[in-house]
Amino acid sequence: MQRKRVVIVGGGFAGYQAAKTVADRLSRDEAEIVLVNPTDYFLYLPLLPEVAAGILDPRRISVSLPGTLPEVRLALGEVTAVDLTRKHVTYTDPEDTEHRLDYDRLVLATGSVNKLLPIPGVAEHAHGFRGIPEALYLRDHITRQIELAAASADPAERDARCTFVVVGAGYTGTEIAAQGPDFTDALAARHPELRGQRIRWMLLDVADRVLPELDQRLSRTAGQVLRERDVEVLMKTSVDEADADGVRLTSGEAVPTRSLVWCVGVRPDPLVDAIGLETAKGRLVVDARLGVPGQPDVFACGDAAAVPDLTRPGELTAMTAQHATRQGKLAGHNVIASLRHGRQRSYKHHDLGFVVDLGAGRAAANPLHVPLSGRAAKAVTRGYHLAAMPGNRLRTAADWALEAVTSRQTVQLGLVRSGAVPLDTDSPEVPLLRATKS
Repeated sequence: MQRKRVVIVGGGFAGYQAAKTVADRLSRDEAEIVLVNPTDYFLYLPLLPEVAAGILDPRRISVSLPGTLPEVRLALGEVTAVDLTRKHVTYTDPEDTEHRLDYDRLVLATGSVNKLLPIPGVAEHAHGFRGIPEALYLRDHITRQIELAAASADPAERDARCTFVVVGAGYTGTEIAAQGPDFTDALAARHPELRGQRIRWMLLDVADRVLPELDQRLSRTAGQVLRERDVEVLMKTSVDEADADGVRLTSGEAVPTRSLVWCVGVRPDPLVDAIGLETAKGRLVVDARLGVPGQPDVFACGDAAAVPDLTRPGELTAMTAQHATRQGKLAGHNVIASLRHGRQRSYKHHDLGFVVDLGAGRAAANPLHVPLSGRAAKAVTRGYHLAAMPGNRLRTAADWALEAVTSRQTVQLGLVRSGAVPLDTDSPEVPLLRATKS
């Protein structure tokens, strides 16, 4: 059989699993597998809040693509165009050199980027949370605000610098708000000038409860833990306007702050629109076998694909890591089946539960839909993450062990400036932001 080329666009949960599945089952004589990704690592996104809080080293959740996928050729760069007629993709490498890759099979797993709402000032003054640069920037930013507050003699400025507003009470926003108070307490403890200073964390969402995706018991547990940590949980509330000095809430309250963290949600990568195929809710339309209608050589999976949910007729699968991981494996299987003239399978998956880390020995989890909270949930949460990570497990566990017995490191690194992490993915600086997506 003539050697084929399988090109996979995106090295997140879906793309990584697709590449691994194809590489594990096809020999080098059968196919060349090329993975196009802006970075040389797979990012384990669920633990990103712990990087921002100074618990985990960023390298722990950055798993080497060449190191864990030795049979896959990494093409380092950003895909800018897909030519479905001539069957090739065009990508630009980190040094702005353009390349072209022909394909026999194409898997589109481009992931997602920050979701913006048309709220004045948010794009200019809020900070997203989708990758290592954003997490490192946020860690430095929080550290800097506490240090500048300690250096200020103006009580109003101190209050503003010690106020942190997180918008979005989904998984990411809830975990950032839960991890935040311990981190800022550790920072403030180094400054006698801040003794007695109120450090204010706020979590906003238009939903009526924290973590609306979970059942009400776990949602209540998460809300209770947040309030025990003095996080102000404001439901049915969002930001009406933002500027350099603070935000105005939809309730009418003005909140002076220098820190607005945007965790409202995600949308498919802009490349999806640029391809010109049919979309649903901004995602590429695919059939139950993850094939793109009218394009027998093209598959799509993960956040980029509008995958029909066969367990809920008429619905699409959620944009979660759990679905992306399983869809990536199935996309790999179906690529192999298409090359070997085998039987392709349909995607059907019942959620197995969720885990949410709430910091300081607390978590909420429902493995196999058994609701857990407290230390039992914490153990399940960390065990789940270690099992799900494709590498760096021992180093991650070591960081957790050190965090339990030592004080966390609280210094600014100054590696990422604000301009390198724009919230607006369609801004002129898009290559910098895209290098951080899953």
